[in-house]
Amino acid sequence: MGGNDAEKARVIQTLLFVSGLSTLLQSLFGTRLPSVVVGSYSYIIPTTSIVLARRYNAYIDPHERFMETMRGIQGALIITACFQTAMGFLGFWRNAVRFLSPLSVVPYVTLTGLGLYHLGFPMLAKCVEIGLPGLIVMVFISQASSQYLPQILIPKRPIWDRFAVLFSVSIVWMYAQLLTSSGVYNNRPAKTQISCRTDRAGLFTAAPWVYIPYPFQWGSPTFHAGEAFAMMAASFVSTFESTGTFFATARYGSATPVPPSVISRGVGWLGVGVLLNGMFGCVAGACASVENAGLLALTRVGSRRVIQISAGFMIFFSVFGKFGALFASIPLPIVAALYCVFFGYVSSAGLGFLQFCNLNSFRTKFILGFSFFMGISVPQYFREYYHIDFRSGHVHTSSGWFDDMVTVIFMSHTTVAALVALILDCSLSPETDATRKDTSLQWWERFSLYSSDLRNDEFYGLPCRLNNLFPTL
Repeated sequence: MGGNDAEKARVIQTLLFVSGLSTLLQSLFGTRLPSVVVGSYSYIIPTTSIVLARRYNAYIDPHERFMETMRGIQGALIITACFQTAMGFLGFWRNAVRFLSPLSVVPYVTLTGLGLYHLGFPMLAKCVEIGLPGLIVMVFISQASSQYLPQILIPKRPIWDRFAVLFSVSIVWMYAQLLTSSGVYNNRPAKTQISCRTDRAGLFTAAPWVYIPYPFQWGSPTFHAGEAFAMMAASFVSTFESTGTFFATARYGSATPVPPSVISRGVGWLGVGVLLNGMFGCVAGACASVENAGLLALTRVGSRRVIQISAGFMIFFSVFGKFGALFASIPLPIVAALYCVFFGYVSSAGLGFLQFCNLNSFRTKFILGFSFFMGISVPQYFREYYHIDFRSGHVHTSSGWFDDMVTVIFMSHTTVAALVALILDCSLSPETDATRKDTSLQWWERFSLYSSDLRNDEFYGLPCRLNNLFPTL
């Protein structure tokens, strides 16, 4: 799409700035869970289609092509935001979520974490001499894993689990800097240097010291109907993934299962976040952060106040670009090492709902096994046939936007697993007392209606007093 390091730095600053704003809105008015809102990976395919659109081939200058492409992405995100906001605030998503049961939630939440496996070890292996030590140090330090280090050094306060990420990233980052400074990667291939070196991001020198993102900084957005439909499919997928993340966040935040009305309200505010992404000019829409849900399990901190303070840091690092660029220059294999732990925790949150299901029932076994298998197998089939360079996949029609819609939906492990489990759970056999007992609907239904359990108001209701504005979950 053109552009240089300076424009890349501005895009990252803008995305970080909008993510901070969206996180504040979500924690104050949305689900009110300790959940961070970030850019979604599900928007990569429609964004790539916009980048490779033929109408931009006429622009020879890289800067001009970058500006025009950003305007096209902005227009598609703005239209998508209207769709997602209406789906959340008008209650359409609430009516769909209320059919969920603990049985259908198991593959839903589990595949939310497992579905991002390609961001774990495959990305870590691009520089295994950095990524693998990062994973080992992370597992060794964290108290919530096998408790290796806490058995040797027993602090008076919970230090290792609270600061495991800071300690492990700092140690491995200094190790990567030592390898870079010693010239280990001087004669290595370019792909290896990009993944391993700490000075190849090009962000620190290009980022301005102070820059405040503002709406429509790239110019007036342009609109294309087909690209907007493809973006809507991506927002539909991100809604599925965010809902699974909300369940995992509530689980690790010691909250009750999220009522459908609260999830729908959160989806509506995610749509507001997508609108901000489109207005400020980001390359992706918004969704709830899956890795943050795993971080809650690692640190055992489920406070909204902590999330809101972190949102303030996100805004600070986006305005003062040099600080944000310094952290953005961390080699991706180090981040992938963290993902291996975080996504594993999210997957285990979904498996935790198995305790409410009757695993001796063959109906339960079939729904779980079939939804897990199809949730892994179908997206893998579409991923093998999809080539991002040529925008080609298994689906070939005269409308590229329709191909993108089908590809985005069926390449999502979470979406496929959730749809299969929900359809089978609702239609496989008539609802009887035995079926309700197998899926634990008697326990689940008390949280389906907001007013049916007093604890829902404690976790998700707006506080009546000023000193309860930021309650700790």
